[in-house]
Amino acid sequence: MKRAQRISLVLGSGGARGLAHIGIIRYLLEHGYEIASVSGCSMGALIGGFYAAGALEAYETWVKELDAFDIIPLLDVDGEGGLAKGDKLMRRLAEIMGGDRRIEDLPIPFTAVATDIDEEKEVWLQQGSLIEAIRASIAIPMLFAPLYKGGKRLVDGGVLNPVPIAPTFGDNTDLTVAVNLGGEPARRNLLGSPTHKETQLVDKLKAYISKLTLQSAVFENAIFAVANRSFDTMQSNLSGMKLAAYPPDAEITVPRDLCGMLEFNRAEEIIAYGYEKAKETLGGMLR
Repeated sequence: MKRAQRISLVLGSGGARGLAHIGIIRYLLEHGYEIASVSGCSMGALIGGFYAAGALEAYETWVKELDAFDIIPLLDVDGEGGLAKGDKLMRRLAEIMGGDRRIEDLPIPFTAVATDIDEEKEVWLQQGSLIEAIRASIAIPMLFAPLYKGGKRLVDGGVLNPVPIAPTFGDNTDLTVAVNLGGEPARRNLLGSPTHKETQLVDKLKAYISKLTLQSAVFENAIFAVANRSFDTMQSNLSGMKLAAYPPDAEITVPRDLCGMLEFNRAEEIIAYGYEKAKETLGGMLR
């Protein structure tokens, strides 16, 4: 019997688009490929971390049950340096995972990539608390406060490296498969008609903040939308440069306008899109 190909899987950043990683992982596993290591950034670190911990199915079940408002109570809106502190969300994620894990104890090598905002350097988190590493990697500027660790202020790894291939260079694997969530805009609806629009989620988030008597200025005059679009544009350009410099064996590219950054209520459609995109890209290519 032919040995399964061992894959270094690189999962990029991109908010709710990162749910496509779940469908991609499912496609790989269903077609007999062995994921031997994972390197992830932001949502890529979250999905990759849950996979490495053997808890991705539990996360998928949870996220598919979310509606547009469910995520809002998990945003503890009192962060220093960001809208949300992030503690509530991480506690919930730890519960879904069945408790925190140490990265060095995971069955496969895992790297979460964050950014040291003061030193302007990438930080590879390969030891210690998995939940803490995910928290650092998903600290999207303006949305989540930075994580303070070892005297460093850590924010979203996508600030410097949205598709972190470098941590896989020493892997003893057959192929490197990278998922780039910053692809060219499709400029058309790829998911079908939504049950809830992203604008409804933003409106509810504004109302929630108002109830807490906190400033909601970040949402006035579409400031949040502009900041989000700017971050996506920056990451897309960085991804292009990184992938050109260090091309993987296979690249799965997801349009950056697939969905809104916070459209986690569309998990089912996004996961299905990821599966089909993996099939389109890899079917007949990897074997």
